[in-house]
Amino acid sequence: MAAYVVVDTQIKDETEMEHYKLRAKPLVEKFGGKYLARGGRLVVKETKLWSPTRIVLLRFESVKQAEDFYASAEYQDLLPVSRKAADRTFLIVEGID
Repeated sequence: MAAYVVVDTQIKDETEMEHYKLRAKPLVEKFGGKYLARGGRLVVKETKLWSPTRIVLLRFESVKQAEDFYASAEYQDLLPVSRKAADRTFLIVEGID
């Protein structure tokens, strides 16, 4: 069953974010992930629980695959760059397809 990674990002440092993005994309692809949205136009209709700022949406074949990506040594090495570049909420949700 597919899994989706949803990341809400508030960028603090554009230069660091560009470094992160350049390194993250090949890792996502290495673990079988695909970008579905990457900070495009955001239309927010309700914000009672959460007020998103910049959404990245990834699709993986399974929750395990998404978790393997996040837990990988390569991605863990990249996380300090992400944390310097932005504040984030990162979640993995199981899909229905």
